Amino acid sequence: FQDLFGVSMVVPLMNFHIKSLGASHTVAGIIGSLYGVMQLFSSTFVGCWSDIVGRRYSLLACILLSALGYLLLGTSTTVFLFAISRVPVGIFKHTLSISKALLSDLVPERDRPLVMGRFNAASSVGFILGPVVGGYLAEFKGGFYQASFICASIFLLNGGLVWMLPWSEENTGNREHYQDKGRNSCSAKSNNDLHLKSATSRAVTSSSFFQSPWIQVATVLKKIKGIACSNLWDVFLVRFLMSVAILLYYSNFTLALEERFEVKPLFAGYLMSYSSALGVLAGCLLGPITRLYRHNTYRLLLHSSTFTCVLILLYASALSIWMVILSSTFLAFSTTIGRTCIIDLELTVGGNEASGTLLGVGQSVTSVGRIIAPLLSGIAQEFSPCGPPSLAVGLALVAIVIMNANKQKYHSHGSVKLKNQ
Repeated sequence: FQDLFGVSMVVPLMNFHIKSLGASHTVAGIIGSLYGVMQLFSSTFVGCWSDIVGRRYSLLACILLSALGYLLLGTSTTVFLFAISRVPVGIFKHTLSISKALLSDLVPERDRPLVMGRFNAASSVGFILGPVVGGYLAEFKGGFYQASFICASIFLLNGGLVWMLPWSEENTGNREHYQDKGRNSCSAKSNNDLHLKSATSRAVTSSSFFQSPWIQVATVLKKIKGIACSNLWDVFLVRFLMSVAILLYYSNFTLALEERFEVKPLFAGYLMSYSSALGVLAGCLLGPITRLYRHNTYRLLLHSSTFTCVLILLYASALSIWMVILSSTFLAFSTTIGRTCIIDLELTVGGNEASGTLLGVGQSVTSVGRIIAPLLSGIAQEFSPCGPPSLAVGLALVAIVIMNANKQKYHSHGSVKLKNQ
């Protein structure tokens, strides 16, 4: 909550600030793209690094270096300093991914969707409140600098909490032992091709943090190679297709509503805030929903993806603004459930021995989608305001076909999961 609250205070004000420093639209776009590229390549490495040195030290390092980035941002009086301040944030701003990996280490598989849903709900609350506070500070002289320093202070506070909280890496080791004990031979065989059950990926000790950097880099590359050679391509492809589909839906949302229904941007902003609030509610309801599905993540993901596809189609063919509101209402639920389920499926199929690496690769896949979606949206919008959501429907259908084609593999993991619980 504190993480996204601080970030969402600053991010909406960044374009205004860099333009006030004299940067052109092109320069501002280049700096924004460089940040996305750094996130793309660093997420896998940082996630894998957290598997090696442990969650506590990697999380603490990411928090402190992110705080440094926002402190530099709060002192940026030139475009060059602004660009420099984005480097540590672009490389190390992966606190949410490491926190999710830590949760996956500590909670049983049965409770993982529920805990992840609550985690996402708390994060969404921060995203809702942050822009309000940031907008209020922007009304004052030097408001951007104040927001940046407050954000950096929040990161430092989080760093202090991580340092003082009485959890240890032994919890992770115990959790992995519990999971390995509960797995049967079928699950072990299906995860064997990941080559992730090495000594470095098990009970991590604090001394790992002080290993030679070259040893850490070699281990990171070995783990990434194991993921690249695994049979998880279909899971990551589904994540990529659904991410691009949802990004296409939101890419021209404000402009499309103005062109199709003559709705002002203010109304579109209210509608997006309304959807975010519903996303928080959906995260809180994941517990009852997963129990209704008997903790079958595959079925829940398949149904939520199908529902998302139908709702985007409804939006693309909407004849009135009320149909848009209806589709946005239910889409908030389906997308929140889908995001949680795809993470749970990655960890279930891939195994929890390298959860940081898996979540890092998944985040990189989503980052690729963020880079590609604006380009696809611009091309599709040349034909019609309904072009981007129509293309999103096609991509979602492909993801659904892939899930159905690999039904047997997902079902085998689902059955093992149920037996262990």
